[in-house]
Amino acid sequence: MKYKEIAEKYGVSINTVKSWKQRHSWQRQKGAPIVKGVHTKKPGAPPGNKNAVGNKGGAPPQNSNAVTHGLFQKYLPAESLEIMEQLQARSPLDIVWDNIMIQYTAIIRAQQIMYVKDRDDSTTTKVEVKSGNVSGQRWEVQQAWDKQATFLQAQSRAMATLQSLIRQYDELLKTDLATEEQQLRIARLKGEVEKINNESNPEVVVFKDDLHE
Repeated sequence: MKYKEIAEKYGVSINTVKSWKQRHSWQRQKGAPIVKGVHTKKPGAPPGNKNAVGNKGGAPPQNSNAVTHGLFQKYLPAESLEIMEQLQARSPLDIVWDNIMIQYTAIIRAQQIMYVKDRDDSTTTKVEVKSGNVSGQRWEVQQAWDKQATFLQAQSRAMATLQSLIRQYDELLKTDLATEEQQLRIARLKGEVEKINNESNPEVVVFKDDLHE
């Protein structure tokens, strides 16, 4: 059956069906024709008169749709429910990696937003306007060194958070079934993070896990 057909049959979104496919390892046999109403189960699946999700009706075993749609549907918008359904198919390793990418992207973007050109790069901003018996304006001037100091403090906190996430990812690599690609991408990211640290700070920053006695 197609995603759309399964979604309509069980009254769920297409993204939920896709998450079922990933979670329960649904596979179409190679060379099998796509026939409407027929689903080819993975070899070794339990025989009997069962539907596409492996039972006699409803969602896969241990599925939390009843909780999600019963409890949260009253309070959360449809977009949030859809995100929750997709997250059910994500492993802890994937979730930590998503957080790493979000944090790393924010750091790179901050490099552009908080860029200080040179020592004469000051910013003057009108912060208050008074009218009536007493009128006037108040302006705030940020000198280059103030802007640079603010940027370094913010980046230092963001980098500490990023490094903490990377260490969490490293720990999950030791316990979870990680692919070679997942292991290589974290090694590459470590090099990029150290490069940013070295350019922003005079001291060299290294990961504790990389230190050897």
